[in-house]
Amino acid sequence: MDQAEGLRAIIKAGQQNPRPLARVITVTSGKGGVGKSNVAINLAIQLKKMGQRVIILDADFGLANIEIMFGTVPRHNLCDLIYQGKNIKEIITWGAGDVGFISGGSGIVGLANLSRDYLTYIIQNLAQLDAIADIIIIDTGAGIADSVLEFLVASGEILLVTTPEPTSITDAYSLVKALDQHPRFLSEESMIRVLANRVNLIEDGDILFHKLNTVVSRYLKTPISYLGAIPQDNRLAEAVMRQIPVSLSAPGAKSTKAYEHLAAILMDKETEKVKKRGMAAFFSYLISGKKMS
Repeated sequence: MDQAEGLRAIIKAGQQNPRPLARVITVTSGKGGVGKSNVAINLAIQLKKMGQRVIILDADFGLANIEIMFGTVPRHNLCDLIYQGKNIKEIITWGAGDVGFISGGSGIVGLANLSRDYLTYIIQNLAQLDAIADIIIIDTGAGIADSVLEFLVASGEILLVTTPEPTSITDAYSLVKALDQHPRFLSEESMIRVLANRVNLIEDGDILFHKLNTVVSRYLKTPISYLGAIPQDNRLAEAVMRQIPVSLSAPGAKSTKAYEHLAAILMDKETEKVKKRGMAAFFSYLISGKKMS
């Protein structure tokens, strides 16, 4: 049995013994500095307030934005599960608002080189997240590096964060184009939603999306849709400095209200074409480089 067949066997075993599957939402951006990690954290908190169990996987390796914004230093990260024998519950850190997060460390890059037995152990542990969380938000790195694209290809639900800056819109288009041209990306099984961040007026988000969508629909096969916008907000900037998410530090802030609205939209759109895959299927697809059926 080769490695890919072994990974498929794990998925098949899960299908024969049905368990709840978490909804996996991957948050990304075409460039850094657009507020991607803030989006991941505040949406997570709002979804938690709606009764969802939420865990964030910080896959922006080397930057540790999630733990900094939570003001919490994790004792363990994903590398400890991979290389030190920790179980999945031991590497989850619980941050403000009772949202769990897992620091990625830098170990995922080398996963494809591990033995089948090691991969089986890792994926079976990650599959336990489906019983712990209803929604898993993956905060990727920015840009179109292979490590970022592999996460996006494995995800059925992508949230693309951009700002009104021309360079940000251009980089967002470059990311969609990279996915559109990726040999393993299946647009019919994925959904890309655009979130306009730091807009002066909510209407500016509609203008931003129209600009981006005009070019995407003209030159690419992959469709995109619009989720909504987060306004520029000094209270959000203050919250970042205090290392307390704005959704908790300033419930009445205009950015908090926008996050509430967008979380409600995400929950309302859960029944759309993208099916829940769960974490075992997500990581099996990520590691094997093959479609998991």
